[in-house]
Amino acid sequence: MRRLFSHDSSLELRLFCAVFLAILLVILDARLGALVKIRRYLDTAVSPLYFLTNTPGKILDRVSGMLKTHQQYELENQTLRRDLFLKNIDLEKLKQLKKENSQLRALMASPLVQTEKKMITEVLSISRNPYSDQIVIDKGSFHGVYEGQPVINDKGVVGQVMSVSQLTSRVLLICDTSHAIPVQVLRNDIRAVAVGRGCQYDLLLEYLNNDADIHDGDILLTSGLGGRFPEGYPVAVVSSVKIDTQRADSIITARPTVNLKNFRYLLLIWDKNYHANMPLDPQIQ
Repeated sequence: MRRLFSHDSSLELRLFCAVFLAILLVILDARLGALVKIRRYLDTAVSPLYFLTNTPGKILDRVSGMLKTHQQYELENQTLRRDLFLKNIDLEKLKQLKKENSQLRALMASPLVQTEKKMITEVLSISRNPYSDQIVIDKGSFHGVYEGQPVINDKGVVGQVMSVSQLTSRVLLICDTSHAIPVQVLRNDIRAVAVGRGCQYDLLLEYLNNDADIHDGDILLTSGLGGRFPEGYPVAVVSSVKIDTQRADSIITARPTVNLKNFRYLLLIWDKNYHANMPLDPQIQ
């Protein structure tokens, strides 16, 4: 095939001819539209290439958008879960505060305490010794606490202070095996002594006549004997009355009115008859 330009044609001549042909085609297309159909055919033929070349970009954009959306959802989910967790904690704190507030209200409004000086105290620890039932409270000699001082809550008698430091005190519970408290039956004023047998057992009533008129459900109050506990505070409810046929004696037990395994706030009371040199009850000396 014969070439349009020979090998010996100058570079300038080739450039001139190419530019001339380009200008001529532009003029013909502009004036006569001679290349419109050709351009249409070419556009139609090339259009699939446009879609093909754009597809990876669209796929990449879509995948990127999906990843961003997924990450955004994950971030929002984590944020919501964290907020929910914090709100649940706040809700639990609010419930606890309401519970404590109710307990404090019950203590301060307790009909058990009228004329005596009183002070709320918080339980710091509970003894885990199976042979000793004691608790430690957050009030001591700095607050005026003294040995033998009665400790109660809104349900009744809890125990008495057995030792005092400057900022804390140790309280012996009424269920301890070394504790005894004078009581009387609300129904008929029969008097006895309620002795602890360990908090896993009910109190045992001692110093009773064999024919004592005591029945299940009778309420026992402090009798005031001994001057340690003021008179009239609930102590226990009779839970069992049995007859020991061998000794011809009655075995009477009573369940404390206070749940001695679950409390946080208690009430210290000052008896108006208290004086500093009053000895401890013999049972706890």
